[in-house]
Amino acid sequence: MKINIGGLTKKDGWKNFNAQKKPDVDIVGNIEDLSQFEDESIEEIYASHIIEHIDQKKIHNTLKGIYRILKKDGKFYVSVPDMDILCHFFVSPIANKKIKFHTMRMIFGGQVDNYDYHYFGWNYEFMYDYLSAAGFSKINKVGSFGLFNDTSEFKPYGFPISLNVIAIK
Repeated sequence: MKINIGGLTKKDGWKNFNAQKKPDVDIVGNIEDLSQFEDESIEEIYASHIIEHIDQKKIHNTLKGIYRILKKDGKFYVSVPDMDILCHFFVSPIANKKIKFHTMRMIFGGQVDNYDYHYFGWNYEFMYDYLSAAGFSKINKVGSFGLFNDTSEFKPYGFPISLNVIAIK
């Protein structure tokens, strides 16, 4: 099985796992509690702009849970807002107020519902350290996953705002 955590769009071979019951959601649950999945039962996990919504105190255990359910050599595709890029945007003297406001919302979350708040700011160094601590051994930053047309591909001002990483168990 392959799961798209936070997913809302059907894609062959993938099951959508989401905290909110919506059309095209196959499994309702919370990323912080993956107990409904057996050890080493999932081939691939995709999480685009989800991990930043986890409280800092719960990130380590959440990533350990993802590691636990992945099969040996399983892939974890993780995309988050890249704080290095967003901070550069925010302090840029050529960015107007509209761009700065939009950037601020990408940093803190759009806050359109109870799930749309960001509790953690990620860059590659932080992501590498947390994934390593969870047990992942191969951790690589990539430009694109080429899997879903979602926020991992978002280029609002001509270049990507996401940190995209593939971690292998």
